[in-house]
Amino acid sequence: GTSPRPRNKTLALIRVLIAVPAVIMVFDAASFDLSSRNNGTIMSSGEKREYLLYVPHTYDPAKPTPLVISMHGAGLWPAGERDISQWNALADSQGFIVVYPSAISRGPRAWHMGRSDVARNVRFISDLIEALKAGYNIDSTRIYADGLSNGGGMAFVLSCTLPDKIAAVGLVASAQLLPFEWCKGERAVPMIAFHGTADRAALYHGGKSWAVPTPLPDIPTFTARWALRNRCDPSPIESAAAADVTRIEYRACADNATVVLYTVKDGGHSWPSGGPMPQWIAGSTTHSIDATSLMWAFYREHPLRGPQTVAPPR
Repeated sequence: GTSPRPRNKTLALIRVLIAVPAVIMVFDAASFDLSSRNNGTIMSSGEKREYLLYVPHTYDPAKPTPLVISMHGAGLWPAGERDISQWNALADSQGFIVVYPSAISRGPRAWHMGRSDVARNVRFISDLIEALKAGYNIDSTRIYADGLSNGGGMAFVLSCTLPDKIAAVGLVASAQLLPFEWCKGERAVPMIAFHGTADRAALYHGGKSWAVPTPLPDIPTFTARWALRNRCDPSPIESAAAADVTRIEYRACADNATVVLYTVKDGGHSWPSGGPMPQWIAGSTTHSIDATSLMWAFYREHPLRGPQTVAPPR
């Protein structure tokens, strides 16, 4: 009869191929466990919420220090946002504190946008700011919020709900699950955004994608709406930031609350010059601009202004 050996060898090979990713996952899990644990917790809305805090070696308790709040995308975690955004290196050289809050892990970890979820998440970020102010000399006029994808959606939420605390926001490949009309915030909040035209998860021109069943907004339209909210000149100034990057800036805004959008030609669902993301999911990452450095430069120009920033009722 026919020898079973070739078939057995094939089965053995299949088992090895199946086992290799499992082994890699075990090593990844071990390294994740050692280097990527959250290092802080607070109670908020009756729940224990976690975060990853980075205080640079240059921190001086006698000096009011800016705070950057950077929020991960759906399915990611605080250390993932740290590694993608690479805020820590800039915090060392520029002397600010960074905190990476964790969304609730109910299924995939994500900033859920149901009414009660939004209220709890906003309360969490507000409580987190107050907890950090109690432990560190945080400059209340220089607290900034940004995020990747679903985290960018949460930055939009904070601009609307905590305008008295958040000086400016940054959106990277943002997934905006809430309609712009949802935002009732009256203060003109400065905003800087980065988005790739080949983003397959949060489509540049909006609509549903494989990742988001809810239709997302067209990014240029969303940016124009923000400029309208900030009472800017409706005609933006366009320039080339790099061979593959176009920059538009809405100027003459209320309280100098500039609105900027960097459009990356053929860019994916990624953080420009950020840490690596799997290309088969995220697509390409441009290195011709650095989103983190550009965000920080923008933040430095936009501290929180006084009560005069509140607009009269419309």
